[in-house]
Amino acid sequence: MTAAAGVVAAALSAAGSVCAATYFARRVLTPDRLRPDDIQILVVEDDSVTLGLTPESGQPGRYGLWFDGGRGHARVGAVLEVDQESGRVRRVLEGVDVGELRVGPARWNQYYFAGNPRDALGLPSHDVEIAAEIGMLAAWEVPAAGSAIAGGAIAGGAIAGGAIAGSDDGDRWAILVHGRGAPREECLRAVPVLHNLGFTALIPLYRNDIGAPTSSDGRYSLGLSEWRDLEAALLHAVDAGAQEIVLFGWSMGAAIVLQTLDRSWLSDRVTAVVLDAPVIDWADVLRHHGALHKIPGPIGSLSRSLIGHRWARRLVGVHEPIDVALTNWEHRADELKHPTLLIHSLDDEFVPAGPSISLAAKRPDLVRFEPWREARHTKEWNVDPERWDAVVRAFLAEKSNLKNRA
Repeated sequence: MTAAAGVVAAALSAAGSVCAATYFARRVLTPDRLRPDDIQILVVEDDSVTLGLTPESGQPGRYGLWFDGGRGHARVGAVLEVDQESGRVRRVLEGVDVGELRVGPARWNQYYFAGNPRDALGLPSHDVEIAAEIGMLAAWEVPAAGSAIAGGAIAGGAIAGGAIAGSDDGDRWAILVHGRGAPREECLRAVPVLHNLGFTALIPLYRNDIGAPTSSDGRYSLGLSEWRDLEAALLHAVDAGAQEIVLFGWSMGAAIVLQTLDRSWLSDRVTAVVLDAPVIDWADVLRHHGALHKIPGPIGSLSRSLIGHRWARRLVGVHEPIDVALTNWEHRADELKHPTLLIHSLDDEFVPAGPSISLAAKRPDLVRFEPWREARHTKEWNVDPERWDAVVRAFLAEKSNLKNRA
């Protein structure tokens, strides 16, 4: 009887572990389409706004606020005052883009800008559609500037002076890839400096984005299928006359970029790569989030194993197994072929910077690491936009053909 009870208890424990591991795996792979209000606007003044204090709203830098159910948008800047006791923070109000800013609920916008490039940046742009295997993917296309924008300020000073003169021949392109669950607006922060350098910027959706076709399982595959959508964007750029292409990726967007460079027949058209807060190794990210959510190590390991086994496809809800080992670029460092800039905050709470540091140490011939401080995940530009622009500008001037053509 005792032995039987032990067997039953062990079976129940094993079943519970599988259920927990399955739940964790599904959370990682399932797009989160709910974007509820997450902050309170408490006081609105002519030049400042007081907000409820959260881990995000108290951070240094420049950010945005969606309000009125997402119909309105404002931009906020430096922290003026923090009252920990009352849970309030007062920040500079840099501008209200749309709507009337009033007391009430709002949603934090870590991307600072909102809307399409024309509305957010004041830059000429147009909507295009990219033919991919998954279907038609919407994209924003921002043509290259015909000349430098000297000392101009776009939407609150996003462009600094001293840029290299642009080109009107349209053969230098940059394709910008947003991260997991992020909208295309995440990429807008990079557009002004690219426009100033004479790059045409292309910002596409990819499968399972809101407004994009869904995959057969409706799940993310951590870059292992999404890369095909980036390849379609590459082909669009090449067909439009691109001779050199720079790829940008934020967070999971970086994982998509790395898979594209490894797998695409168009990877030789890429001259340089810029990755912001990149996922260099998904296993490391999953371990980190397991620890954050107090998930026991064995359950976290089981979760990573489940998504990689064909027999567990229905359990996890994926059409094809996901081999997390293929996303480990620390171990695959010798396979890299493209000059790469890694921008990563040492204080990133979501994707630890350790793998970025390790990758740069293993490939100093190709990879340059630029560490940030204070910035939370993908917010390096927000904390220091002037430095971000300068670092990217200098890297592209050195690694692309700009230095030979400017």
